[in-house]
Amino acid sequence: MSTLIDLRKRYLSDPAFKMFKKVLPPLSDTEREAMEAGSVWWDGQLFSGSPDWNTLLNYPKPKLSAQEQEFIDTKLETLLGMLDDYQIVQEDRDLPPEVWEYLRKEKFFSLIISRKYGGLDFSAHANSTIVTRIATRSLSTAVSVMVPNSLGPGELLSHYGTEDQKDYWLPRLANGDDIPCFALTGPEAGSDAGSIPDQGTVCYGEYQGKEVLGIRVSWNKRYITLAPVATVLGLAFKLQDPDGLIGDKKDIGITCALIPVDHPGVEIGERHDPLNLAFMNGPTRGQDVFIPMEWVIGGQDFVGRGWRMLVECLSAGRGISLPALGTAVGHLAARTTGAYSYVRKQFGMSIGNFEGVAQAMGRIGGFTYMLEAARTLTTTSLDMKEKPGIVTAIAKYHMTEMARTILNDAMDVHAGRAIQLGPMNYLGHHYFGMPVAITVEGANILTRNLMIFGQGATRCHPFVLSEMEAAANPDTEQGAKDFDSLLAKHISFAVGNVAKSMLNAFSASAFNRSPVSGETAAYYRHLSRMSKALAVSADFAMLSLGGELKRRELVSARLGDVLSHLYLASATLKRFEDEGRQQQDLPMVHYAVQHCLHKCGVAFNEVFDNFPRKGIGRLLRTMLFPLGIHYQAPKDKVTVDIAKLLMKPGSHRERLTHLCYIGDKESDPVGIMERAFVAMHGVKDIERKLAKAVKAGEIPRKVSLKEKLEIALSAGIVTEADVEKMHNADQLRQKAIQVDHFAADQFKAGGLQPGKAA
Repeated sequence: MSTLIDLRKRYLSDPAFKMFKKVLPPLSDTEREAMEAGSVWWDGQLFSGSPDWNTLLNYPKPKLSAQEQEFIDTKLETLLGMLDDYQIVQEDRDLPPEVWEYLRKEKFFSLIISRKYGGLDFSAHANSTIVTRIATRSLSTAVSVMVPNSLGPGELLSHYGTEDQKDYWLPRLANGDDIPCFALTGPEAGSDAGSIPDQGTVCYGEYQGKEVLGIRVSWNKRYITLAPVATVLGLAFKLQDPDGLIGDKKDIGITCALIPVDHPGVEIGERHDPLNLAFMNGPTRGQDVFIPMEWVIGGQDFVGRGWRMLVECLSAGRGISLPALGTAVGHLAARTTGAYSYVRKQFGMSIGNFEGVAQAMGRIGGFTYMLEAARTLTTTSLDMKEKPGIVTAIAKYHMTEMARTILNDAMDVHAGRAIQLGPMNYLGHHYFGMPVAITVEGANILTRNLMIFGQGATRCHPFVLSEMEAAANPDTEQGAKDFDSLLAKHISFAVGNVAKSMLNAFSASAFNRSPVSGETAAYYRHLSRMSKALAVSADFAMLSLGGELKRRELVSARLGDVLSHLYLASATLKRFEDEGRQQQDLPMVHYAVQHCLHKCGVAFNEVFDNFPRKGIGRLLRTMLFPLGIHYQAPKDKVTVDIAKLLMKPGSHRERLTHLCYIGDKESDPVGIMERAFVAMHGVKDIERKLAKAVKAGEIPRKVSLKEKLEIALSAGIVTEADVEKMHNADQLRQKAIQVDHFAADQFKAGGLQPGKAA
């Protein structure tokens, strides 16, 4: 046995070890910290080639506690009733003072702060649910609530603050005495937060009349949400210690500090205009501002640890807040577009019955089901105390992109009803706001091209990170020994995946196991096949390209697309099981999973066609898909079935859009559409009687509804109660399809002046 191992080392692992060290992509300190931060969760299973589907289905079902549900049923509903998004965005350009006060008083800014410090200590699922529901009513308000509850002082203090910092700041943040913001990004550092140019220097300075050890820091930040109204500023900067006052290291690295905005030298209060939305966003600056060392989050022991702190805590923004905004778009658009498609008529029938409109509605319904599934699965990981950077990056990127697609479809279906801004328009502000969600917490282009697979290939792979550590071991002999053991396992892993992938190709995945029976069983088998194909492709990409893979962003992006759609399909299937296999939801499930499999196939085709080493691309296609890739986009029947479901009241529609706020005020735009929808469904039998009479020639075709009803009443086709019911429903329908208009003198140079719609 030892002879075989010696031969393997001499002729296989030792040469591979030397090659691996040569092609090993160099990791910067920030990249290494990003790799080591957080955790691997279900993404690791998908990357393994053999996902254990029972593990997925056994993850806890998302559930609200009694306290969380009570807060949502009372405090949240009260808040939603206070909001007038048209007034907030178009007139006041700010939340009303009473709303700010209510948010403070009822602890909307302290959803994640421990009860020990006066916060609510809600789960990630509750946090996400609250932000999603607010966002269906007002994006500006949702953003104002989500920021203190994601990446910011509250979260950083909770995880890393000293006891003195927690005891002082967390109760103030919990009670709303202080409003936080976090200054990370700037003109030169957006998605690449590691390139922060803002500098701090360890030195002595005066604070409260005494000379103390501290930091003199200068910064120029942009795009900082809540900065114009914040009372405490979280700040990230690069710290240097040229005089060695706190150690031998001169370039200490990224550091995070907490600074009261009334501290001398802090400049704050100006506003940006984020696509005409009304949430507070603006710049902050400081020049040679001295702060005591005790203001560093975590104290002096945590200087230089800011990057890791940020990477680990970014999961809240990426996994909770921004996916919540995307999901809100789905709930709102599915509810209202389904209703509008039923009440809006063209050529004598509901526009949702036209197949072109149905195609858009099918996509809205299928994507909305998938969005809610991904939202709940991702928050499940966070509530399990995981910090899955890859999963949350997938959620942020794909859920905001799906929301953009949904909005485009909803705008197309609503047509003129959607492009006229005013109190009646429930889509316009979301249309403006979605690019904001797509841009922040890492621009989507870079999230897709650099992060999902770029980090996932190393972080989620069963062996690569360990092999990299072995190759980087300064003790070359021990590194080679460790590498040999890992390489043997890696080869076995890769060969097994290749063999199983070829078996899948010729058996249509029939030998893969499924944890369920019924219509969704085959999906598990096909997803397992795609998982194996991803594992093989990732191995070949890393082996053949080495460090070059970092620069081959399109290869990374497409392999990341495979991983992402495996995750989204997994979430969809888990939701279907968690909710009791609701048969009415099957069209949405079919749409979502078929869409994901199709996207996986498209991504693989593009990888093979464009692989930098042409021979490798052809080899992968031959090994993995010798008979071709035959996963197709969802069929027309599935799309039309979803459109019909969106235009029909029932429990299926409530499940799909349960977080959409429907106000009971006469002026609530979603409420207006919902009441018209319900009323028109209530008279569908009367409409059938009229249509039958028209077809029989008993009622003229081209007369008004009023005339048709008069003729039908005199002919005994309908009753007086029918006529009244039909008139009432049509009045609601007419109101629902109207758009706002304004007096001409309300338009001045510079845009629409404050004032109610005429």
